[in-house]
Amino acid sequence: MALTDIARTGRKVASHRPWPRAVVGSDGWKRAIQELVDARATLLGLWGDKDQVHLALLEEPSSAIAVFTLECPDGKFPSVGVHHPAAIRLERTITDLYGYKPTGATDTRHWLDLGFWGVARPLGEAQKRAIEAYPYKFLPVEGEDLHQIPVGPVHAGIIEPGHFRFTANGEAVVRLEQRLGYVHKGTDGLMTGATLDKGAKFASRTSGDSTVAYALAFAQAVESALQINLPERAVWLRALMAELERLANHFGDIGAICNDASFSLIYAECGVLRERTLRAAHVCFGHRLMMDRIVPGGVTDDLGEGGIEALRALIETVRTSFPGVVEIYDNTASLQDRTVTTGYLAPTLARAFGAGGYVGRASGRTFDARKAVGYAPYDELEFEAPVRDDGDVNARVWIRIREVEQSLRLIDQILERLPEGRIHTDRAKSGGVREGLALVEAFRGDVLIYVRIGEDGLIERCHMRDASWFQWPLLEVAIEGNIVADFPLCNKSFNCSYSGHDL
Repeated sequence: MALTDIARTGRKVASHRPWPRAVVGSDGWKRAIQELVDARATLLGLWGDKDQVHLALLEEPSSAIAVFTLECPDGKFPSVGVHHPAAIRLERTITDLYGYKPTGATDTRHWLDLGFWGVARPLGEAQKRAIEAYPYKFLPVEGEDLHQIPVGPVHAGIIEPGHFRFTANGEAVVRLEQRLGYVHKGTDGLMTGATLDKGAKFASRTSGDSTVAYALAFAQAVESALQINLPERAVWLRALMAELERLANHFGDIGAICNDASFSLIYAECGVLRERTLRAAHVCFGHRLMMDRIVPGGVTDDLGEGGIEALRALIETVRTSFPGVVEIYDNTASLQDRTVTTGYLAPTLARAFGAGGYVGRASGRTFDARKAVGYAPYDELEFEAPVRDDGDVNARVWIRIREVEQSLRLIDQILERLPEGRIHTDRAKSGGVREGLALVEAFRGDVLIYVRIGEDGLIERCHMRDASWFQWPLLEVAIEGNIVADFPLCNKSFNCSYSGHDL
């Protein structure tokens, strides 16, 4: 395998688990980039560290993963983004947080740093500065009869802030350019020096709608680093939480997409199903979003009294009422007119950007971390990862519908096979610097988390990458050629996370 061959050219980091990490020279770095250019590998992550940068790649279809580290004591590293556009925003973030410069980069504008921090390069050689917003040059657009429509960052609803700059010819969108970073919380900095328990809380609050997925990814990364063996019951309870979270979010999204097409009936029906799912989660685990229930070493709460009965009732309710909702969606011509062919994303772009979740699978990319990586207990469960190649809003709705059906199937299997026993195990002390990497399937796509634990047992570095990093740029492409009024529909069909992206 090419990634393994490249890793062999560098110095292996023995403390990194479960996949290899190698410190390579500039030649190894460029060979790794070439794997992206030749479409033999997919970009999983690119992040900064003390005097070095890390590049995580996935080899498809083998699902082999490797991390390549390049030391950059002079504060520079060969640009990945100049050869592979999916890396551009990640490189701009490295520059904002650490001050490292990607040599050869074509886009050197600030990304997360909007000028409001009062400090430059906060995770590198930080320098104080006056708080003053940067002037930002949006990309030029040429043509006749063009006008611009600025939207946000404050929106007319209770949603997170983000700026969208439309260039339109009449109602047709010629270009959309985003500017994000308004929800930057300094999570990477807060993680540094934190205990594992505190780090778990930070992770689960990265993006509230994916609190289970983030907590699971962080826990898996820590457990890989410290080589912790989990009780079987804890592993299965985690999967149960993950599927409940997936159900709740898919119900919310299906309803919201239809609502943006002015079809409020499905919005109301899906709202009821989402609420029933959240109530069942509360009965089972004492919290509607199941926040802080997954921690390194296991879970904090077993199924509450009446939990299994609540889940059985939920499954029966969904299987009774959801098919009728789907039938209404499929047979309402005015609704189909809004979603079919709208917001088309070409499979070639989904593959090139490594788009995960319903965005990627609606455009032909088959990747699902539950299957590709095969982490427990999904490697023992029977389910399908639905895929379509029509790539429009309608396709992204149908992927969600099919994933609801698969989640019900998974919950059935989990309840039938849920083992008895403990739900938590004691964590061993670090015993030296340990590193772990985890890839988990959240409802909107794969979440990557890297963690390095010091000899004192505290977090030295933790990086979290949301699926939205590779989906936000594709939304800019999907809206081109559509009318401005269809942007809310396209945007909701992607449902990218602001908070998960801005860190």
